[in-house]
Amino acid sequence: MGGTFLSMRPIIGVTGNFSAADGLTTITKAYYRCVECAGGAPVILPPTTDETILKAQLDSVDGLLFTGGADLNPLLWGEEPSPKLGNINAERDRAELILAKLAYNRNVPMFGICRGLQTLVAAFGGKIQQDISETQKIKHSQDAVRSEPTHSVSYRGEMVSVAATVSEASASDKLLVNSFHHQVASEPGPCFTVTATSPDGFIEAVESNEHKPIVAVQWHPENLYDSVPESSQPFFKWLVEEACIYRHAKQLHDSILTLDSHCDTPMFFHLGVNLSQRDPNVLVDFQKMQEGKLDVSNMVCYLPQPNEGEPFSKKIHFPIESPKQYVDFIFDGIEKQVAESNGMAAIAKTISDLKENKRQGKRSIMLGIENGLALEGDLKNIEYFANKGITYITLCHNGDNDICDSCRGKQTFGGLSDFGKQVVKEMNRLGILVDLSHAGETTFYDCIRESEKPIVCSHSNCRALCDHARNLTDDQMRALAAKGGVMQITMYPGFLQKDENATILDALKHLKHAIEIMGIDHVGIGTDFDGDGGIPGLRNASEMLNLTRFLIKEGYTDEEIQKIWGGNWLNLLSSNTH
Repeated sequence: MGGTFLSMRPIIGVTGNFSAADGLTTITKAYYRCVECAGGAPVILPPTTDETILKAQLDSVDGLLFTGGADLNPLLWGEEPSPKLGNINAERDRAELILAKLAYNRNVPMFGICRGLQTLVAAFGGKIQQDISETQKIKHSQDAVRSEPTHSVSYRGEMVSVAATVSEASASDKLLVNSFHHQVASEPGPCFTVTATSPDGFIEAVESNEHKPIVAVQWHPENLYDSVPESSQPFFKWLVEEACIYRHAKQLHDSILTLDSHCDTPMFFHLGVNLSQRDPNVLVDFQKMQEGKLDVSNMVCYLPQPNEGEPFSKKIHFPIESPKQYVDFIFDGIEKQVAESNGMAAIAKTISDLKENKRQGKRSIMLGIENGLALEGDLKNIEYFANKGITYITLCHNGDNDICDSCRGKQTFGGLSDFGKQVVKEMNRLGILVDLSHAGETTFYDCIRESEKPIVCSHSNCRALCDHARNLTDDQMRALAAKGGVMQITMYPGFLQKDENATILDALKHLKHAIEIMGIDHVGIGTDFDGDGGIPGLRNASEMLNLTRFLIKEGYTDEEIQKIWGGNWLNLLSSNTH
């Protein structure tokens, strides 16, 4: 991180304890002192369920601390109250559950303490045991002063975020902690991994299993900050450090154009998706783009390749016979969604459009075609689609067409067909990028020879790391870079790892390998969202900022990140257009 970011204290929003009796929202000194000592600037967040206000709060902070307090209302997760349930705080419960979900969608670093752990677990599908008195084997409440540790917890080596600092501070895998609770998380839910337990088996710490900056503990580290620093200080330092990175990422996204070169979202228009809301049916919509601070999504019309003798209409969800008509139908659908977005988004056909949309706070949608089947064997259709504003055509998909051989085809032409060579020349003339994702290796090298302009691979990975026909060999990558082209790393699990258990860490490995082979000027991101792309840590458009967080942690400079996040693609697009 640059000195500018480190010289400013990150703002940590701290949830307050609301008193219905006097209307006060308060926090104890220990909370804000620990944040200050760790290098943060604490601000109290009063409880509200107004999402507009909560979003404004999140826009103003760099991290969140969910503090301890009253019991959670079990009705919130569908249970009736136990007779041993303590006081509940309705204002806090609803407000903090909503806040946690909104923060999760925005990749905000979060640290939960005691009730805060339970709040985070409850917000994301976990379960809370209302009272542990009948099953506990050690005392989980204490009469001692709050700064006195009263039992131990065992942490696990797989702790993602704070293991290193805890290990350095503690000589063993046990921490001495204090405890003031009788509710406890009984199941962490799908978003969390248990990272510490008490001797009697209760959950004492959880962390995100989605590679997000979220940690929570059941004890009260704020009261142990001086007496048992190894049980407390690493967590507050982690929160402040992650908040610095998050602020850096936000400011970077605000200052550059960020672009995803390939998503298949229009493929789901038959489900009646609404891109102006957070639609659960798709991974990319205008709201998720806003949350992830993604400026540009290149939405393609994907045309499945029919089998020999099979009509095209059998491959799609709409009664349309012609591939060209289908592209028109999909593009009309995109334009309709944009027109009905109330200014959230706009179609962009030029670099100037992108910059103006960014200035106005709009998401930009660019158009592309995946499978040259759309041309219907007629070169004139390239100009027809160029006039509609497309930026690239992926020459083929999973099967040979009349343009070229696919990497999953039958080597019909041994590369480009004669018609395919004409297609490449006409695309060069009209400034349409030639995209070779899905193309066979012979097709790839034919295009390297035939094209007068740089070519792209809008969503491909490295075969050296994952031996799949869709990925590029190191030699192909070198040839692509020598031609001046770019390769966009994709989030399709099977192109990242053969067993498809890939995460954002695997995407980073492919990106780093591509940079090592090709150089920083020839790489980018093409997620393939809604085309089965999406991995833990980068599951949808709202998580784009999480990738930037990892790039910062990997030591990439702002200039390098700008190139990765679309600068290289946009430079190519600019130089390729007339």
